[in-house]
Amino acid sequence: MQISQKISPCLWFDNQAEQAANFYISIFKNSKIIQILRYGEVGQEVHGRPPGSVMTVAFELDGQMFTGLNGGPIFKFNEAVSFQVYCDTQKEVDHYWDKLSAGGDEKAQQCGWLKDKYGLSWQVVPRVLIDMVTDSDAQKSQRVFGAMLQMKKIDIEKLNKAYAG
Repeated sequence: MQISQKISPCLWFDNQAEQAANFYISIFKNSKIIQILRYGEVGQEVHGRPPGSVMTVAFELDGQMFTGLNGGPIFKFNEAVSFQVYCDTQKEVDHYWDKLSAGGDEKAQQCGWLKDKYGLSWQVVPRVLIDMVTDSDAQKSQRVFGAMLQMKKIDIEKLNKAYAG
């Protein structure tokens, strides 16, 4: 496997790395499983995994390389790290929000943030939101920011109304 990306996220799962990779590649266009590495008998006294079970899954999501590791239940995802998905349309926002949030933690949804069914945090962000909250007109940017704080999934039409005043 040729690795062209200098930095790549490694996501630690208990034993769902392959399942999660397949879930994510079903959501993002231009995505695929690159390689699956399996545990062998060597080191079994350390890793405790059955020989032949999945150790890592290298996968690509729309050009971004990831590795999923089945490392056991020791570590869990938390909100300190999330992945941002930038969108151009409400249709895109709806697609990623609906797919990624399916089976996830509904209590973790706020301001475009969600937690998927594996506990991984995502931000589904319309690009126009960034332009609006960084506008040099402080009144416009603050209205948009206030509107965003009231949302779970970002609604571009409501952002536009807040921006317009």
